[in-house]
Amino acid sequence: MPTISVDKYKLFEALGQKFTTEEFEDLCFEFGIELDEDTENDDRPVVDGKQVPPELKIEIPANRYDLLCFEGIALMLNIFRGTAPSPVYRLTKPAKLETLTVSKETARVRPLVAALILRDITFTQDSYDSFISLQDKLHQNLARQRTLVSIGTHDLDTVKGPFTYEALKPEDISFAPLNKTQVMNAKELMAFYEKDKHLGRFLHIIRDAPVYPVIYDANRTVLSLPPIINGDHSKITTNTKNVLIEITATDATKLDIVAKIMATMFSVHCADKFTIEPVQIISDHNDQTRVTPNIELRKTEVEVDYLNNCTGLAENPETLASLLSKMAYITEPHPEDANLLHVSIPPTRCDVLHQCDVMEDLAICYGYNNLPRSSPSKSATIGAPLMINKLSDIIRIEAAMAGWREVMPLTLCSHDENFAWLNRTDDGKTAVRLANPKSLEYQVVRTSLLPGLLKTIRENTAHAVPLRVFETGDVVFKDASQERQARNERHFAAAWYGKTSGFEFVHGLLDRILLMLKTAFVTHEEGLSGKGSSAQATLTAAGNGKPDGYWIEEINEGTFFPGRGAAVWLRANGVEARIGELGILHPTVLEKFELKYPVSTLEINLEAFL
Repeated sequence: MPTISVDKYKLFEALGQKFTTEEFEDLCFEFGIELDEDTENDDRPVVDGKQVPPELKIEIPANRYDLLCFEGIALMLNIFRGTAPSPVYRLTKPAKLETLTVSKETARVRPLVAALILRDITFTQDSYDSFISLQDKLHQNLARQRTLVSIGTHDLDTVKGPFTYEALKPEDISFAPLNKTQVMNAKELMAFYEKDKHLGRFLHIIRDAPVYPVIYDANRTVLSLPPIINGDHSKITTNTKNVLIEITATDATKLDIVAKIMATMFSVHCADKFTIEPVQIISDHNDQTRVTPNIELRKTEVEVDYLNNCTGLAENPETLASLLSKMAYITEPHPEDANLLHVSIPPTRCDVLHQCDVMEDLAICYGYNNLPRSSPSKSATIGAPLMINKLSDIIRIEAAMAGWREVMPLTLCSHDENFAWLNRTDDGKTAVRLANPKSLEYQVVRTSLLPGLLKTIRENTAHAVPLRVFETGDVVFKDASQERQARNERHFAAAWYGKTSGFEFVHGLLDRILLMLKTAFVTHEEGLSGKGSSAQATLTAAGNGKPDGYWIEEINEGTFFPGRGAAVWLRANGVEARIGELGILHPTVLEKFELKYPVSTLEINLEAFL
């Protein structure tokens, strides 16, 4: 979570009260923020003959963008304490509305833009520093290091509208960047700031783009080259009276949030408090012509029963409305439905999305320590494992006791490892593919446990042979009948790697595991005819005369050496199903996985035994 530093004495002055460290820490806790440090007793440096004033370092929730500056914290704490009303933000109606025309070429690099004007603003050094600091904090978190949003601020009295937002070749953009007198084109500017500790980390955002975004005024004076740097011509100072704020973005939601925060936080310093002059964005080519910023109250309805039930309260709508006003909401009971509240969300509260957010604020307003205490539930419940997990644990224990070692490979693998390297074909209807894999090693979700076991053996060939490894884990298949279009299936697989690796090793493990699961072995022919031995008589499907159990049948599949592969079949309650395979791997499979000794493997579907 971000941490901001504010002047302790000036914050207390804005709050109209002096607090001890403990008192202010309690206030922060009640409001939902945290006092991280009070530097009152620290060795503070001396600057220009004066000791730096003490600071309060306050930790802010990551979604409370309205608290990232001094102005926001002071305002919201005053509203919470009931010492100030919620401000009413409004757009002015200027005689001439400034315009910003967007070129269609901007769609190639940074398509979205918004703008606003703060008129007759008065900056002190502290408020100016807070203004710059807020931009930096928004750039760092919400804007994801300027990749999603970038903010430019300009002295409106040094430029002339109407303004244009264009995208040109870097050689065609020339201006003196902020705090520099040398005029350079955008290509030269990229080389100039390549090793700059601050700006160098943002150059990659547009450096390789065919065109660069640029904002001009009516005289073709460059205001900024977003998201890199502003022009020196229009830089703001503490003497600036009218501020033009332009915001470019690749994300419309983030653009709207940043425009609202920049407009509302510093409109408090305007001569006419809480007023913002809008700018018309003309963008006919993509139907985005509009007036920004949008500071209208967002209206929603919240259920009284929901608020009371979640917090354990039993308050009437009028009391709930009064409590929510402490978090800057404008709340009124519904005129027709006593179970509803009309809630108007201020433009500063971009973090409020659902009624659960309103409920959380209600708990803060009421006081977490004041909420009624009750037992979580009147009924006792006992935790129990899922049956598939319980079955998996039984299999793990039996395999380990038989002398096999458990391994846990990754769930993702390459497409070739899952299919071609096992001499299997992909029908396009089986494996779940990753839409944008970051590596060739992780292209699909595995449909078999064998690739993971074989790669594990490959990485451990330096150990003494034989190597006996197993895994109990999920594989994933496409399944159009499921809501998520895929399903998990729990498998067990084992692999024996040694100078001699016979069919009998994995066959013996299969027999042991199924013996512990009380599943009898039958021959396929005897099973079909219903003629079972006394060992088969323990499990018989009712009424059909055929014994339940398992058997193996020879198969001719490319994964296994010819004549050394078998399918595992299971009959339960008269229903037959193929549940897995075992055998000695084909030499081409060993070659693909870089294994020099024979490998015998077993893989079965455990869900057939539930």
